[in-house]
Amino acid sequence: MGEIVNLNRARKARDKAADKAVAVANRAAHGRTKAQREAADTERDRAARLLDGAKRED
Repeated sequence: MGEIVNLNRARKARDKAADKAVAVANRAAHGRTKAQREAADTERDRAARLLDGAKRED
C-alpha cells in the first residue's frame, strides 16, 4: 500500500510554496533602493543605445 497523505497538509504546503515564490519575485522587483532602480534604468538605457548604434542600415 501507499503512504497515507493528509490532503489538507499537502494543499497547505503547496500553497505556502507558491506564496514563497511570489514573495521572492516581489522582493526582487520592489526591494531595491531608489539609487539601485535608477542605476538599473541607466544601464538598461545605455545597453539599448549601444545596441541601436551597432545596427547596420540596408
